[in-house]
Amino acid sequence: MARTPRIGPVTFFQLLARYGSASKAIDALPSLRSGRSKLKIAARAEIEREWQALSDFGANVVCACEDTYPSLLKQFAPPPPVLTMIGRPPLAQKRCVAIVGARQASAAGRKIGRDIAAALSAADFTIVSGLARGIDGEAHAASLNGGTIAVLGGGIDHIYPPQHTRLYGAIRDTGLLISESPFGHRATARDFPRRNRIVTGISEGVVIIEAAERSGSLISARTAMEQNREVMSVPGSPLDPRSAGNNRLLRDGATLVRHADDVIEALTVPLTRRVNAPDLPRYEDMLPPDIGIPEAQIERVQALLSTTPISIPDLARAAGLSEPRCAAVLVELELSGEAVTFPGGFAALAV
Repeated sequence: MARTPRIGPVTFFQLLARYGSASKAIDALPSLRSGRSKLKIAARAEIEREWQALSDFGANVVCACEDTYPSLLKQFAPPPPVLTMIGRPPLAQKRCVAIVGARQASAAGRKIGRDIAAALSAADFTIVSGLARGIDGEAHAASLNGGTIAVLGGGIDHIYPPQHTRLYGAIRDTGLLISESPFGHRATARDFPRRNRIVTGISEGVVIIEAAERSGSLISARTAMEQNREVMSVPGSPLDPRSAGNNRLLRDGATLVRHADDVIEALTVPLTRRVNAPDLPRYEDMLPPDIGIPEAQIERVQALLSTTPISIPDLARAAGLSEPRCAAVLVELELSGEAVTFPGGFAALAV
């Protein structure tokens, strides 16, 4: 079910709750709304090939219901249903801090990244990043001895960028590699926001080093805020465009950090108070499996959607529906390819 196109994390867990098991949900999918085109359920043979390839590669499939699944990521609403991992899964159960920043980082930025990562690693934190060039690579390399987690945009076997082949191998040997994508998948631009959500979701907080105004690191910062994680920023010169995003984050209330001690101090608030992901409507509260949704309700919700994401409570209010019923309508629209839902309880018109 997790590998079936159009079934994102939100729809996955709502279908699971409605039908009680993935197998029953898969059996029911052909009878649901067909929309633009017929839903193509992932073939058993295709899944078995991926399973065998992962096994041969030495990787493991980890589901959100399992103990080895990263504990903080489980609190994300909803978490990725299936991850693949290779390396040391216990690293994801320790206290984790994400460090991200510019790909074209300055020498000073690289040194700050190395210093913070090494000191936090020595203090028994796991360093998490995205294996990108620049700050990501420096953070991983500096924390190899203590254990680092690299979250990949492509499949667990896809090394990107290729310049990090040796670093990838070192992390595989001493740290942990994680991917949400199928084995063999080559990363595209649309995969990196999903990767960033996992980087911040695993971590108690994220440290931003040298982020330009329109950088991917600022997307990570926004995602961390949505996940109620601590956002920490290293200040930079107002004359350096690589620090423009950092300085704006500080202006808007991010925590200023200069070194690892500042990071540890920022994370002294009890974790149970800082991490509090919102709950999504449960599908079992929406409607029994054998009762369909009136076409008028589906058309009403669809007409209210745009390409700009809107929260399910706001959409339900505009449609005059309860939140559970609105979420049920969105499942139908996502399966038909007419809407897309996002972790955190947002929806938009499919494009």
